[in-house]
Parts: sequence; structure tokens; C-alpha cells
Amino acid sequence: MIHPVYLVDDDEAVCRALSLLLSTVDIHVVAFTDPQAFLAQVPRLQPGCLIFDIRMPAISGLKLQERLAESGVGWPTIVISGHGDIEACRRAFRNGAVDFLSKPIDEQDIIDAIQKGQDALDLSLRQQAQQAETLNLLATLTPRERQVLDLVAQGFTTRQIANVLNLSPRTVDAHRVAIGTKLGTTSQAELTRLWLEGNGTA
Repeated sequence: MIHPVYLVDDDEAVCRALSLLLSTVDIHVVAFTDPQAFLAQVPRLQPGCLIFDIRMPAISGLKLQERLAESGVGWPTIVISGHGDIEACRRAFRNGAVDFLSKPIDEQDIIDAIQKGQDALDLSLRQQAQQAETLNLLATLTPRERQVLDLVAQGFTTRQIANVLNLSPRTVDAHRVAIGTKLGTTSQAELTRLWLEGNGTA
């Protein structure tokens, strides 16, 4: 899937040039010359790849990157700069940038960087969808089944689980069958993966 590209650069000429270039390879660009206007629109935008100029008068590209991270928006970001600032480059990558490009921007470099960002976004959205599906499955478990699953995922045997929860091994086995039916697997490895995913640690 080709996701939109959101370009934030206070230089209108750069916005026009990049928008025109990327339109020739069927990439839809939404350009903003005001970082504040972009931030106001973010809640209404569909996920996309971000291109930020590093030096803007109101909010720098790095600060914009940090603001988005604080609000839970982790879309792939490409930072562009007219100044060879190594420390800014380091900060951009620490904040999760997928690439850092210097102006004047090489056409193939920006297209390659966007492709890298598109691939990263596809992976992130798949992982989010998978985690949402896992959470929905885990929500079907009863509180007791969830307790049993927690212990299964930590490597406890049926007998150990029975001792911890003060249940008979037969009752624990019955819970394990119910858990397997609801989650679609009886594999301990797979149950552990779902448990980790549901806890956001996979």
C-alpha cells in the first residue's frame, strides 16, 4: 500500500519542488509550511510517511518529531537539512528517523528514503493490527483462564499451576482446553507469544 507523505517545510519553493517530484512516481504529498498547522491536523490524518525540515522558525523538525512521539504518533520520519549538522542527525535517529538527507536533495535518495519509510509503516500497521486481534482474543478469557495463561506463559506445569491457584490438576487441564479453544492454539510457545503480545512485550 502506498501511504501519503506529509511534508513540513517553511520554504514554499521546497514544498512545491518535492511535491512535484514525488507526484511523478505516484506518491501523494500533503505539504505544510507551518508546523503548528500540521500538528493541528495530525489527529485527522491517516498514517503516512513524514518529511520534516530540521530548521524552521516556529518549531524545528526535531522538536516536531519529539512532539509527535510524546503524543503516541510513531510514523516513519525523514529529516532534511540545508546544514550539515551531525548532532542534529544523531538526535533525529535517536528519535526514530528512518533517514537524514541534506539539501539539495538527490531525487533518488528521497524516493529511496520514502520507500524505506513506507515499508516501516506497513510493518508497524501490521503489528498494531495483530496486537489488536490478540487483545480481542485475550479479552474472551475469564479471569481464572487469564490467571492460568499467565502461569503457562511463565513455564509453569499443570501441577505447579494447580498448587499456585489451589485447584485440582484436572480443573487446570479443563481451563487449558478452554484457553486453547478460545485462542486457537494449545502450543505453549504460541500461547506464550500471544501472552507477550497482549502485554506489549512481544
